[in-house]
Amino acid sequence: MKNKQQNILIIGAGLCGSLLALRMGQRGYKVTVMEMRPDLRKIDISAGRSINLALSDRGIKAMNLVGIQDKVEPLCIPMNGRMLHDMEGNTTLAPYSGRDHEFINSISRGQLNALLLDEAEKHDNVDIYFNRKCESVDFENTTARFTEFNTQKEFIEDADIIIATDGAGSAMRQSYYLGHKFLFSFSQDYLTHGYKELSILPGENGSYKTYKNALHIWGREAFMLIALPNLDGSFTVTLFLSYEEGEYNFNNLTTKERVLEFFSKYFKDALELMPNLVDDFFENPTAPLGTVKCSPWHYKGNTLLMGDAAHAIVPFYGQGMNASFEDVVEFDKVLDAGHANWETIFNKYETSRKKDTDAIADLAIDNFHEMKGHVNHANFREKRTLEMAFEKTFPNHYSSKYSLVTFNENVSYHEAMTRGRAQDKAILNMLADGAITEVENISNEKLKILLDKVKAETEAILEDDRIAGLR
Repeated sequence: MKNKQQNILIIGAGLCGSLLALRMGQRGYKVTVMEMRPDLRKIDISAGRSINLALSDRGIKAMNLVGIQDKVEPLCIPMNGRMLHDMEGNTTLAPYSGRDHEFINSISRGQLNALLLDEAEKHDNVDIYFNRKCESVDFENTTARFTEFNTQKEFIEDADIIIATDGAGSAMRQSYYLGHKFLFSFSQDYLTHGYKELSILPGENGSYKTYKNALHIWGREAFMLIALPNLDGSFTVTLFLSYEEGEYNFNNLTTKERVLEFFSKYFKDALELMPNLVDDFFENPTAPLGTVKCSPWHYKGNTLLMGDAAHAIVPFYGQGMNASFEDVVEFDKVLDAGHANWETIFNKYETSRKKDTDAIADLAIDNFHEMKGHVNHANFREKRTLEMAFEKTFPNHYSSKYSLVTFNENVSYHEAMTRGRAQDKAILNMLADGAITEVENISNEKLKILLDKVKAETEAILEDDRIAGLR
């Protein structure tokens, strides 16, 4: 679109919306952003509803697109792998990759969001307003109805195009659904588990009470606890637990005694680091975990859903933010193609993007089961040991499914899913069949033979999937 004088309304100034505002501002468009919440740079955000974020290569690519990676890096704590905690408190560091330069980063949602808002507001053509709740969108006339919180007055905002980045509960997506003006598909699937945010407070002088550079996991098959480091020496801890299934669940953890009993039994080394556990547990809310899929994301050339508004996912691959940031990168590519109108732009964007967001949504569910249980299984650990050896010894010839998703930003999520699943199946089948009998201390020569066999088996599986119409 060559006409940069058009008015773009962005609903939502979270991570995706603020990045999109920054990029569209850089491209010269007139941008107005409306955000329901107060300005997070001026108030303290209440704890309990913000799972720590993991910034990886797809998100970093977006930061480089807008030229602020040098400002983002000081906010990051590298995490080189998963620190697995067993029932007795013994720990094992499981690297994310056999390549030393590949790691993910723990980062504060609030600090990153504030930085993006600051950078967007540096552009005279970008205006951001807070405390303005979107009530509905007239997608045929490209207007949105808002309520201003302080005065409770309603007003209508007109624009040339509206892009909704207002999260999993998107007002514009609801307007699509309730409008009955076109065929709109929508699904919202919840896990039986919810989450509750807890914390490990800093030690003396801001020291870390446990190993800093890892994502800590207490996987217990039916539930799990995770912890990610913060710059101040604390850890954000999240309990993922069923609402009503099992001996312990959110519905029956109703007393101090029962919470302490539960943690003493399953997370005793974490409990030793959390004297504040009971206060956190009863002060912080329990929130659900769900996946949102919908289509189409756009209506003609008027409106477009982006980020969680279009494809909310559960957090277990650490890709929610990265996927939303990648939305902006992919949208930017379509803008670069120089299409004549917004309807073509929106069509091209959704056609190329939706299969990838569906893929990462499915992968996130897979990783939920992997993190809470599979990491403790012998065959899974053997597979990961072999994959680490492949990546370390032949770094240019093999990437695990996790590496394809997390560290290969130029491989689409859909390709990472299909190839990664085929590789997993190949290795697990070969372990089960006895075709792989040793996974540690293998000579490079034997390892190369194994790698060639795994590659051949992977290609055979991919071909079978293609013939069956699964690719």
